[in-house]
Amino acid sequence: MLETAQGKKRKLLLVSSLIANIGVLAIFKYYNFLNSNITNFLNAFGHSNPLPAMSLLLPIGLSFHTFQAMSYTIEVYRGNHKAERHFGIYALYVMFYPQLVAGPIERPQNILYQFYLKYDFEYKRVTDGLKLMLWGLFKKIVIADRLSLIVNNVYDNPKGHSSSSLIVATIFFSFQIFCDFSGYTDVALGAAKVMGFKLMTNFNRPYHSKSISEFWKRWHISLSTWFRDYLYISLGGNRVSVPRWYFNLFIVFLISGLWHGANWTFIIWGSLHGLYLIFGIITNNFRTKAVRKIGLESHPKIKNGIEILTTFFLVTFAWIFFRASNVSVGFYIIMHSIRDLPADFALLISHHKLNIDLGVDHTSIMIAILLIGFLELAHILQKHHSIVDWINTKPLYIRWAAYYLLIFLIIILRTGIEKQFIYFQF
Repeated sequence: MLETAQGKKRKLLLVSSLIANIGVLAIFKYYNFLNSNITNFLNAFGHSNPLPAMSLLLPIGLSFHTFQAMSYTIEVYRGNHKAERHFGIYALYVMFYPQLVAGPIERPQNILYQFYLKYDFEYKRVTDGLKLMLWGLFKKIVIADRLSLIVNNVYDNPKGHSSSSLIVATIFFSFQIFCDFSGYTDVALGAAKVMGFKLMTNFNRPYHSKSISEFWKRWHISLSTWFRDYLYISLGGNRVSVPRWYFNLFIVFLISGLWHGANWTFIIWGSLHGLYLIFGIITNNFRTKAVRKIGLESHPKIKNGIEILTTFFLVTFAWIFFRASNVSVGFYIIMHSIRDLPADFALLISHHKLNIDLGVDHTSIMIAILLIGFLELAHILQKHHSIVDWINTKPLYIRWAAYYLLIFLIIILRTGIEKQFIYFQF
């Protein structure tokens, strides 16, 4: 109906579809959050909230397949894709099992036509998919899960740890969430590839970004492009007055934070990234002049290194609220870390040992550091090629040695504690 409708009826069908999708998401994911905030507001003025809380079981991957369904509706409305007449194919598009739980969020142009193709067995395609799945499992089971033991020890009891411990745990969480989420994505892309389907790339070495804008072109690409194409551009993008442009950027990232979870911590996390982008735009000319005055233009490697470290610091700072159980815990971690930094710096310059207690033995800490180093080495090797394309260029004995090494590390370095993917909760 939407494809053939015209005028007001066409727009009404679009709005009805969007309301239905967002309504389901709002009820299951945000009702209790909004209701509790209304309750707190009314209690502050001596009133009670007549609306009861609801015990609802959140459907698996609701945020992801809701956004995927909305992509289809919007693309059909805009005339970029024909309506799908086969209900089974449409249902497969919305609920395609490799990406069902945590994406990537696909567009109909990329995936729908693939469901009509016939796929014969192709050895290279299947083995490439299995290699990608192996790499994803390694990132999740070995790196992310081992880092989570340290991060959980500190973040579950921040008042029992020093500022140095809080800082180290926060840095570890940056790598944990990357390996956890990108690990799932690699498994999803690999599983789809084994069957013959090609899903979009969702991560591209995000911690090598030289700005927050570049970070969001490399991190969770399917979500950032979704918000860009369907919300940011619809609000006017940068084709508006400067104040409105800043508002568009901020509101998109605020909503992006809310999309991640019904908690003020996620709203603050998203808002921080919006503020980062706005601040970057406002100070762009000043920073460019400062780089010229200092003379960094003639030292591009140093300049790039400073930009990458600065971006990583900003992203890691925002991750504090993403990981913290509530807003007060997030602010405690920030204030406690900043307050004790001078004392920790004094210990360093006087060659004294920092008080870092992460709740695990030194061997586990060294393994965690080595795994992060191994990950970054892999990222350097992937600068121009994917990990699978890179390994495929190597001699047979190197390839098989790499496969057995990853399998061996998964077996001996797994934590033995079952941990679900972080993004399963979204």
